[in-house]
Amino acid sequence: MGQKKLVRFAELESFANVLQYPQNIKGTWSQQFGNNNPITIELACGKGEYAVGLGRLYPQRNFIGADLKGNRIWVGAKKALQERLHNVAFLRTQIDQATDYFAPCEVAEIWITFPDPQLRLSKAKKRLTHPKFLRLYKQFLVPGGYIHLKTDSPDLYHFTKLVIKFYNCPLHTDMYDVYRQEQIADELKIKTHYESLDIAGSNRVHYLCFSLPETIAGKEKDEELKQLLQQDTAND
Repeated sequence: MGQKKLVRFAELESFANVLQYPQNIKGTWSQQFGNNNPITIELACGKGEYAVGLGRLYPQRNFIGADLKGNRIWVGAKKALQERLHNVAFLRTQIDQATDYFAPCEVAEIWITFPDPQLRLSKAKKRLTHPKFLRLYKQFLVPGGYIHLKTDSPDLYHFTKLVIKFYNCPLHTDMYDVYRQEQIADELKIKTHYESLDIAGSNRVHYLCFSLPETIAGKEKDEELKQLLQQDTAND
């Protein structure tokens, strides 16, 4: 491991706004923030540009950037400390373990910003908008809470639209090309490191905002989704 990473990992231990695999945190986030303001999570937050950016825009809300990579979290956490953003915190953990850290209805909204699109069909279950994850989010998201996806991957965008339709998720906003809109909300103007890289090479950014249905179909429905994806791949 490089010296720079070692220094950052050591500093994380002293950051008051970073919790690394904390125990007994579930249901206590209002105490951590010192208020009962709504909580938004940025999943797979990377350097935390959205958690920090949203924290600036909405001082009366609380934001948590969650990621496994401590070296990346350090960037956002450091910036939040420097700017004295007391409504921004970071959680180091794996996304699929989120239910260990959040109680039912403890989270108001979820942002998923430029995640790995997991382009191989065999890795579809790792996509953060796969129904496997939606059922996970259901366990701690408030009823009707928004899930925001911002991505430059047309594959992930179309996959998510299919999931939204297939699992009867209410769709609130669908932007095929965010920056071609005449007007966009300030929160959509926040740019992440990965957005600037334009890894997908599509030269456009997609955005979806949706919520979860009262009941999400189980694994039987996932098998139907898998077969549909296989058919689509075969027809390409």
